[in-house]
Amino acid sequence: MKVHSHQVSNRITEGVIWKQLLFFFFPILFGTFFQQLYNTTDAVIVGKFVGKEALAAVGGPAATLINLLIGFFTGLSSGATVIISQYYGAKKEEDVKNTVHTAMALSIAGGALIMVLGLLFSKLALQAMNTPEEILKLSVVYMRIYFIGVIPSLIYNMGSGILRAVGDSKRPLYFLILSCIANIILDILFVTILEMGVVGVAAATALSQLISAFMVIVTLVRTEDSYRLYIKQIRFTMPLLHKIVRIGLPAGVQSAMYSVSNLIIQSSINAFGTDTVAAWTAYGKIDGIFWMIMGAYGVSITTFAGQNFGAGKYDRIRKSVRICLGMAAFTSMLLSVIVLTGGGLFFRLFTDDLDVVAIGLGMMRVISPSYVTYICIEILGGTTRGCGDAIPPMLMTCVGICVLRVVWILTAVPLRPEISTVAFSYPMTWTATSLLFIIYYLRGNWLKRCRGIA
Repeated sequence: MKVHSHQVSNRITEGVIWKQLLFFFFPILFGTFFQQLYNTTDAVIVGKFVGKEALAAVGGPAATLINLLIGFFTGLSSGATVIISQYYGAKKEEDVKNTVHTAMALSIAGGALIMVLGLLFSKLALQAMNTPEEILKLSVVYMRIYFIGVIPSLIYNMGSGILRAVGDSKRPLYFLILSCIANIILDILFVTILEMGVVGVAAATALSQLISAFMVIVTLVRTEDSYRLYIKQIRFTMPLLHKIVRIGLPAGVQSAMYSVSNLIIQSSINAFGTDTVAAWTAYGKIDGIFWMIMGAYGVSITTFAGQNFGAGKYDRIRKSVRICLGMAAFTSMLLSVIVLTGGGLFFRLFTDDLDVVAIGLGMMRVISPSYVTYICIEILGGTTRGCGDAIPPMLMTCVGICVLRVVWILTAVPLRPEISTVAFSYPMTWTATSLLFIIYYLRGNWLKRCRGIA
């Protein structure tokens, strides 16, 4: 087993770059696809069988709040992925082992904290976001059940991050596929047969996350390699926790800032009424295909940069950036064409309400043509983070995307209160932030600094 795993790692630090990137990228992409399918199934089943209020309750403000907390933790745990990939690339087995146990302790402690916060403050947070009265009660129920099952979700995220860090992006994919199938079966059972409504959707999600957490733990416990998990040894090693937080906290803060700016956008959308909230929810699911692909490129380049940085192969990092940018540019343009061509068809999957479809198509025409303006943020940010340079990417993203977007919503939308004004905040901020990243990547001396830290 040990030999096999180092072969995977060597594929990342040796061989043809575009092949290794794709070899790693596709399992992550399919994994994220199944993650989206998970959420989309909830939305489709609830929208068709329970009604548009339930669709808005599961997919609107509640989803945005959940993403805020989960996104922060996922960002934080990416610090563990970076550290493990660097140690694994450098073949430091004892450090890999200790980081794995610290990472797992972090996911259990973090999950407990998020669960308590979610149970206590769900209703207050939804009210603060101007959630329409007819969906408030359903949203609170959905969120509370979701948060009861949050620890397994974080354990799965951390466990799959560990596997990806050592070059294994296939098994996290298999676990996701199985838990996604479980989610669909449970959704159908709870919602259409037992008629449990929003409660059924939330319970199905929680149970299927438990399944994926169980599978990832069994895998880590049974491996023979340096990343093996010993349940009794799960504890914090303080210097390693400090390293994880130094790299992961900026990514977590960045994710939280993204979510806060999305909350402000969601509140702005809520003011347009339930039809617009439902249209935004459906568009979010269609738009999710783009985020899914870009996220997979981002995770691939972060792990790729991390292991090559650990192995001291800096030229290989630069080459992989050029190749990854080319692949991302091609994909994003292709997606713009697909989404704009099939827009009406996609929306009718979620709802038969023609007003909702019309509003959604309006949003799509503003945001979808400009996908390509986003790619530098994901690829260049992922590369610098993989090499341990975490704070500048966070600052650029927070200012360029989050702050600028909030300023736009608070100043431009009151002057021209239309949904297209809200939607325009996306292409505008992507373009500005991509320019910052290009300048920093070419001029920022970040790689020299990282070599000094390492």
